[in-house]
Amino acid sequence: MLLGVGVLAVGCTPAAQSEGGNGSSMPNPSDSPTAAPTEPQLPAVAAWHPSSNDISPAAKVSAVRRIERAGNTAHSALEVLDAQYGGILSSTASVLVVTRTWTRSSAGELNEGGRTFDVRLSLRGSSWRVTAIHPSRPGPREGQLTSAARKVLGSDRIVLPPAARRDVRSGQVHDSALVAMLTVARAFRIEISVIRSGHPIHVFGTDRLSDHPQGRAFDTWRINGHAVVDPRTSRQLVTGYMHAVADAGSYNVGGPYLLGSAPQWFSNDTHHDHVHAGFVS
Repeated sequence: MLLGVGVLAVGCTPAAQSEGGNGSSMPNPSDSPTAAPTEPQLPAVAAWHPSSNDISPAAKVSAVRRIERAGNTAHSALEVLDAQYGGILSSTASVLVVTRTWTRSSAGELNEGGRTFDVRLSLRGSSWRVTAIHPSRPGPREGQLTSAARKVLGSDRIVLPPAARRDVRSGQVHDSALVAMLTVARAFRIEISVIRSGHPIHVFGTDRLSDHPQGRAFDTWRINGHAVVDPRTSRQLVTGYMHAVADAGSYNVGGPYLLGSAPQWFSNDTHHDHVHAGFVS
C-alpha cells in the first residue's frame, strides 16, 4: 500500500507554434509533469551487538533481537541505543532494551519516538527465551516543570533516550535525582539509560521496591563517550564518576566496582554494565 503519494493527471494541450510559423513545438511550463510527493525515507539502523565484556551476552541478544524484529517493518524503524540488565540471576533475567523509533503515519509523515522495554527471560537448557515484555509508560506531560527538570531537558551534557526524556517531562522525577544529574554533568558528559519507566518495579529477584519507578534513581551507561561495560573504558573514569554521584547526594551507588560498604556502595552482575544512583527523596 502506498501512503501519502498523490496521483497527478497531466492533461494534453495543443503545441504552441514557433514565431517562425514552422510548426515546431515550444515547451510550455504547464505541460511539464509535476513529480508526485514521495514518502519520507525511514533511516537505516544497524543491529545492536553486545560487548565482549558483557555478563551472559546471549541473554541480551535474545531480548534485543525480539524487540528489533517487532520494531523494524515496512513503515517503522527501531534503533537499540543500549541494552542493560534490570537483573540477572542463574536462570532468569531482565534486560532493559532502550530504543529510538521512527514511524511513518498514514499521512506520510515520519514520527519520532522510542520506548524502553523490560524484557524478561528464562534459561531453558543453554538458551535464553523471552517470557514477557513490559514497555515503558512514562505518563502524560506535566505543564509546570521544576527548574531542575527544565535544565536537565535543555542540557547538552546530559543525553536522555526518548523514554527517559518523557519521564522528566511527566514531572514524576524527583529534583534530588535531577539536581544530581546537573551536578555531575559539570565534570562529565553523561548518557542516561533508564530513569523511571521501563525499569522493574521491584529490585529483581526480591520484593523490595526499586527507587526507579518512584522517580528517585537514574542509570548511566556511557560516560564521556565511553560505555561502562566496554573493557577499554578506564576503571578510573568509572570509579571517579561513581564517587561524583555519591558526592552529589546519592545514598546508594552501584556499578561494576565495589568501592565500600552498603548501603552507600554495592556491585553485582546486574550493575556490571551501568552505574546506578538512588536517592532517598
